[in-house]
Amino acid sequence: MQTQLAPEFKNTPHGQEAEAILRKCVHCGFCTATCPTYQTLGDELDGPRGRIYLIKQVLEGKEPTRATQQHLDRCLTCRNCESTCPSGVQYGHLLDIGRKVVDEKVPRPMGERLKRWALKEGVTSPLFAPAMKLGQSVRGLLPGSIQAKVPPRSEHGAWPTREHARKVLLLAGCVQPSMLPNINYATARVLDAAGIQTVIAGNAGCCGAVKFHLNDQEGARVQMRRNIDAWWPMVSSGEAEAIVVNASGCSAMVKDYAHALKDDPQYAEKARRVSAIARDLSELLPAMLPELAEKLQGRVKIKGKLAYHPPCTLQHAQKLKGVVERDLNRLGFQLLTSRTESHLCCGSAGTYSILQPELSMTLKARKLAAMDEACAGEKPAVILSSNVGCISHLQSGTDVPVRHWVEVLDEALA
Repeated sequence: MQTQLAPEFKNTPHGQEAEAILRKCVHCGFCTATCPTYQTLGDELDGPRGRIYLIKQVLEGKEPTRATQQHLDRCLTCRNCESTCPSGVQYGHLLDIGRKVVDEKVPRPMGERLKRWALKEGVTSPLFAPAMKLGQSVRGLLPGSIQAKVPPRSEHGAWPTREHARKVLLLAGCVQPSMLPNINYATARVLDAAGIQTVIAGNAGCCGAVKFHLNDQEGARVQMRRNIDAWWPMVSSGEAEAIVVNASGCSAMVKDYAHALKDDPQYAEKARRVSAIARDLSELLPAMLPELAEKLQGRVKIKGKLAYHPPCTLQHAQKLKGVVERDLNRLGFQLLTSRTESHLCCGSAGTYSILQPELSMTLKARKLAAMDEACAGEKPAVILSSNVGCISHLQSGTDVPVRHWVEVLDEALA
């Protein structure tokens, strides 16, 4: 796809990157077949191909409108289209550029600006944990819509204390420690069982994804640099063999640090090294299988069926489709996925469920129905996933427990 950039974009890094991405685009339309919003709304402008044309027009000098902004807002950034695209178009990066340019040209209504500001500052704030604790203490008194976003308090057990020669850094995350703390504890215990020590760097915080996808890209880069600084002593010395992330949305973001900071002379090389050793937790499973299998002999006893929802950030952004299912099945867990819907987004998508509630709820209902279909029409005993956002979002629509797969593995090892 040829494009003639407007003078204001011609010699800018964003303009040059967008032009390179657009050159790969062809008018095939394969992406529309797997786009959740196109399938739901049936509007070409609410699919990847239509959004690409909108961004192209803006970069060529056409003034964007509020409608342009809304079509870009409706994208889940699930990147399913990238898995489908035969040309390897980096749609996610193009969308980030398009949204930033459009937001600079189209003012949002005050209410929308306040909501987006509250999300990007509140979710990543140190005050989020005490606010969540307060919400949990009065959860029964909250309106249903808010109650759905506040999970009940849960126990997390003990953190392992054994020392191991093999060490990994774990990104705790901004919401996971207060919303679903057992995920991090279970991760540390499972790694401990395989002879790996888990270390959390105290100064590391939010991965930057929330701010980045709400168009505070510079604010996100500040968070990325802080994390790199926190991890660097163990990374540069080789003491940490990997940076492990058990929320697939965060692992996708950390793997993208090299791209996000490529023009930063002080951090580009550090970011490249951090991205190179960043691992989703599922990527450690293959090497741990022999030791875990030995410890699990005769101990995997699950009553009922386990349905599994692979998050978009795992299968599309990180191209790790089928990894969790394959390895947990080898350990005897028998995860079931939908034959026709497993590639589609559940509607969580970071802050999307708050900013686009109607579309998000439609996709959630569709996903939960697919979980039943995966279990031959029965309700599963447990729904598993790999991302805190997907887990809390799906849990708000079902009485079936929704958990991270590492929690089930941890319980079997106990």
